[in-house]
Amino acid sequence: MTAILWIVLGLVLGGAAGVVLGMRHVNRNLNMHSQQKATEARLVLEEARSQHKEILLQAKDDALRIRNEAEAELRESRQSLQKQEERLQRKEENIDRKLEGLERRERQIQSRERQIEQLHQETERLKNQQVAELERVSALSREEAREIILAEVEREARDDAARRIREVEQSTRDEADKLARKIIGLAIQRCASDYVAEMTVSTVNLPSEELKGRIIGREGRNIRAFEQITGVDIIVDDTPEAVTLSCHDPVRREVARVALTKLLKDGRIHPSRIEELVQKTQVEIDQLMREEGERVAYEANVQGLHPDLIKLLGRLKYRTSYGQNVLQHSLECSLLAAHMAAEMGANITIAKTAALLHDIGKAVDHEVQGPHAMIGADIARRLGRSPAIVHAIGAHHYDEEPQTVEAFLVIAADAISGARPGARRETLDLYIKRLEALETVATSFNGVQRAFAVQAGREVRVMVQPDQVDDLASIHLARDVAKKIEESLQYPGQIKVTVIREMRSVDYAR
Repeated sequence: MTAILWIVLGLVLGGAAGVVLGMRHVNRNLNMHSQQKATEARLVLEEARSQHKEILLQAKDDALRIRNEAEAELRESRQSLQKQEERLQRKEENIDRKLEGLERRERQIQSRERQIEQLHQETERLKNQQVAELERVSALSREEAREIILAEVEREARDDAARRIREVEQSTRDEADKLARKIIGLAIQRCASDYVAEMTVSTVNLPSEELKGRIIGREGRNIRAFEQITGVDIIVDDTPEAVTLSCHDPVRREVARVALTKLLKDGRIHPSRIEELVQKTQVEIDQLMREEGERVAYEANVQGLHPDLIKLLGRLKYRTSYGQNVLQHSLECSLLAAHMAAEMGANITIAKTAALLHDIGKAVDHEVQGPHAMIGADIARRLGRSPAIVHAIGAHHYDEEPQTVEAFLVIAADAISGARPGARRETLDLYIKRLEALETVATSFNGVQRAFAVQAGREVRVMVQPDQVDDLASIHLARDVAKKIEESLQYPGQIKVTVIREMRSVDYAR
């Protein structure tokens, strides 16, 4: 037990001694390490001190350099500002000099204005003196003198205007005449045709004189029945082997002529047979008119016409105007208008269609009141023709003002066709009345001494009094006479108005 205690005690003492020795060894190590760290710290401190000195030296150098640069920039800025101040000072000096010059010029201008004002006042005073002197000398007031001057200026202006109008009209007329002659000549050459004047009565030849009695019938019953059914007068006179049919309606007259010819061939002439043949003839004539309308439309190359227009067009076969067949006249107008439209670049379809239908109103003008041009325009409008065609039909006799090239072409074609030699004829009474009307229109103007209708009414020559109408006024007179003729008279073609002014000086030697 004791041994164990001593062993334990020995172990404890041994452990304590070991611990003490270990602590000494650790302290020795710690001291050595501390000395090493202190040495390192001294080295780092010395190195830091040396770097600090270097940094301070570098900072001083940088600060000195920056200061030098700033001082240099400041010097440059001061120099630049000084230069700008010098420039501004020079500019101010220039501006001051200019202002002085402007002020000097303004004083001169004001001085001149005062002088001008004085001169103006002096001029006004002299003007008033002159006006007063002129009024005293001329015995006219200012208003009276102004009216005289204005009247003189107006007269001179009218003379100049009339002279200029005459020059322009002459130049334009020359150019237009050349082109019109060329176009119309080409159109006429392409559609030349012959004319045979037609009458408003029809003559039926009889195989023998005995047939006159059969036409009249017992107590005149046959002729009365024929006239009542056809609406045509039968004139039985002393003309050998012929009777005359008279009626203002050419269709009824043609129906009567054909029916009477059939009756004469058949030999059976009595009221019932007359009625039967007249009805059959009426159907045949209606069919013939339709065929004639289709033929003319085909020859004119006009498509798409309404059947009623075709029928009315065919009725013109039996309608005449101054002896000219209206259907043939319409066909020729269509061809002329088409050729002229092609030459001028106008609408060919409108021109030829309107020209073909321009006299369509004559087919019903004995049934409807009004000018045939407006009747035809209304028919064409109701039967589906375009507004341009309707306008050209209605304007071909100036019942409405022409507005299109095609309308003027229809007017020209109508005049050309009607003015051809032999195309139309008039009775002597109508011819004389037309010439008298021309002379009456011309002599209705002031200053006209005499008027003569010459060249079959194609020209009217107006003799004026030279002391009332001068050369320039004669131009206006010719235009006024032509305008009044257009408004008040109807005539084929055109009428030339020539105003003649002759000055004669007469004296006697004694």
